[in-house]
Amino acid sequence: MRSASEILSYFNQALANMPFDRQPASLYEPVKYVLDMGGKRIRPVLLLMAYELYRDDTDRVLPSALGLETYHNYTLLHDDVMDRAEVRRGRPTVHKVWNENAAILSGDTMLVMAYQLMAKADAPHLKDVLDLFTETALEIGEGQQMDLEFETRDDVREEEYIEMIRLKTSVLLACALKLGALQADAPAEDAQWLYRFGEQLGLAFQLQDDLLDVYGDFRTFGKKIGGDILCNKKTYMLINALRRADGEQYMQLTEWLGREKYDPQEKIQAVTALYDEIGIRPLAEAKINEYFEAALQSLEHVNLPAERKQPLRELALNLLNREN
Repeated sequence: MRSASEILSYFNQALANMPFDRQPASLYEPVKYVLDMGGKRIRPVLLLMAYELYRDDTDRVLPSALGLETYHNYTLLHDDVMDRAEVRRGRPTVHKVWNENAAILSGDTMLVMAYQLMAKADAPHLKDVLDLFTETALEIGEGQQMDLEFETRDDVREEEYIEMIRLKTSVLLACALKLGALQADAPAEDAQWLYRFGEQLGLAFQLQDDLLDVYGDFRTFGKKIGGDILCNKKTYMLINALRRADGEQYMQLTEWLGREKYDPQEKIQAVTALYDEIGIRPLAEAKINEYFEAALQSLEHVNLPAERKQPLRELALNLLNREN
């Protein structure tokens, strides 16, 4: 089985060779722009790695990997429109380079392209592939809707937040692994344990993203620190700070949440200081560790030799900046 970096190089070459020969070209230019933005390509890499646990004719599932990455980037394109985001991976977003209409239409086209690529799965696996992919796409939409509704709620509970990030983020990682396993004719139990591995890894990954948004280093995190604080995003951090704060801390926190005019840096520093007082960082780190260990335990249950699964374990460690 190849390493994650070897599979990434293999996938990036295939992505670069995707044809864009339909007309009008103006519809497909934003699609190519989005797919050329780069990124870790975690989802297609997971799909291909899961497949290579059992088989080595990886070209056979390349369309599914390309479809998954196309779908993921479609969700990012539409997220950027909804969030009015101006930058994605260091480049202007599609609706800034073109306009919102172009972003919506090109995004819709990416969704169709994703299904077109998924439909290239061979006949014995086609129904299972499309059923899993469709269910996952529905779940991601449900997670996105929950996230939008949380913006206007002050009573979001921790378990609701975990379910939202499971739907919005984790299930696509889980889907990637199971798609690879299904098409490799892996035992059903292995396929389900790989799904669970991706689901738990996705939860740990998203919670770490929440943590880094407050305590990360801009040079390594890749985006401005404190963005979630500035927009009062209902993260694991904020939900637990509100729940665990004493009277004075709660008053200060809600006062910052209610301010319409403020100095951004002052707000970030004040809310971070409150998180420190309440003990939010170690709480979040413990929850990340809990999901990470659960992910590794799920991988252990996959009925293959440990050395065969080592590349997946190493990928998980790298995603969460772990050493062992």
